[in-house]
Amino acid sequence: MSAFKIVVTGPFNSGKTEFIKTISDIPVVSTEKKITTEDKGIKAETTVAMDYGRVQLDGDTLYLYGTPGQTRFDFMWEILSSEMSGFIVLVDSTDAPSFPDAAELINLFSGFVTVPHLVVANKTDLEGAAKLAEVRRGTKAGVDVTVMPCVATQKSSVRQVLLQMVQLLKKEKSTP
Repeated sequence: MSAFKIVVTGPFNSGKTEFIKTISDIPVVSTEKKITTEDKGIKAETTVAMDYGRVQLDGDTLYLYGTPGQTRFDFMWEILSSEMSGFIVLVDSTDAPSFPDAAELINLFSGFVTVPHLVVANKTDLEGAAKLAEVRRGTKAGVDVTVMPCVATQKSSVRQVLLQMVQLLKKEKSTP
């Protein structure tokens, strides 16, 4: 019975808000606002501060904090990473040009505090999705980092990712 703060980050349009909405046991606190920049052709709204959800998994409580994906809101990244137990970098596996942005986020969040993290290839159910090896290369994830598939709209898929994160956190906790 543990409690963990998990930050869900990733480039713009990688699926962070959907990931949290899919699994949260409570209504998600969201700061989605209408997009007024050139990105408005991609989707209608974007997170400007954070998303917050909570889920119970096998007796553990996970507090999920989603970051904004656009760099103009990057001032929130360090704030949200305060006291995090671990972080998930969500990557749109159909958008290979965003992989270097994910690599930068891995470096940035790893610099805030040393905690376990996962690289999660979202949208793996879509045509043109990159293979996990391509996601690993594109995000420069180390060989010690788990890269796994996900479909952020499927609760069972999101659950698998979070169970993997909890396993990493408990393994680290038990290591002297």
